[in-house]
Amino acid sequence: MKKRKTYSMLINILMYASIALVVSLVVFLVGYVMGKGISNITWQLITTKPSKLNGTIGILPDILNTVYIVVLSLIFILPFGVGSAVYLSEYAENKTFVKIIEYAAEILSGIPSIIYGLVGMLLFSNNFGASLLSGALTLTIMNIPTVMRTTQESLKTVPQSYRDGAFGIGAGKWRVVRTIVLPNCVEGIITGSLLSVGRILGESAALLFTAGFAHTLNGVFDIFTSPGATLSVALYVYAKDDGEFGVAFAIAAILMIMTLLINLSAYLISKYFSKKRAN
Repeated sequence: MKKRKTYSMLINILMYASIALVVSLVVFLVGYVMGKGISNITWQLITTKPSKLNGTIGILPDILNTVYIVVLSLIFILPFGVGSAVYLSEYAENKTFVKIIEYAAEILSGIPSIIYGLVGMLLFSNNFGASLLSGALTLTIMNIPTVMRTTQESLKTVPQSYRDGAFGIGAGKWRVVRTIVLPNCVEGIITGSLLSVGRILGESAALLFTAGFAHTLNGVFDIFTSPGATLSVALYVYAKDDGEFGVAFAIAAILMIMTLLINLSAYLISKYFSKKRAN
């Protein structure tokens, strides 16, 4: 009994020490970046483009390029990721085939992003040029496995009785999936999208190969042909090549704020659908 109590006490000490260490690291990292970055964020910095003539630095092109590439990537990721998850969970009858696809998705999720960048350069940049489209297509390949697996796991949580009840009143397969299954796993789809957006915001290696690192102010229709740096790529360029660490910390703080807003939006959307389903 005494040994068991000692063992339990040691486990509790290790658990609380681990929690304290993780929390301390997160607080230190966020506080350090925010403290260094927020003081360098100015209205001129976020609303102008860089100019070599007068020596001004602006990250408006990088902000817009980040928004473009996130939206464009999600346009490709969600249909393919959710569609493949629905097929594997609801339609595929060959369980061996499903397991092979799931195993392949797990492998793809662990491949370093620099390899995706190399593949994207060969497949997309050589055909479409260095552009935001090439970067978005590369990020699509990177993130489809994440959305597929999270959606697939969410689909498995929908009780089979829901499907059987709908089939019992004469509903077809697609109608059951569209009106019963998908509405009950919206949270999983949102989670997968959130993970994808977080990876897109923080990605730089793959985009350096495919989207380029030009601080170019692109219009909506320029994304198909023009290169452009996202915020993460701009952070790398300003810190590594230009030595502008103040600007780099400002961009890091903006990325953290954007991530916080995305998490908050996902939480609110998930809560809304949960209440709607409960009613």
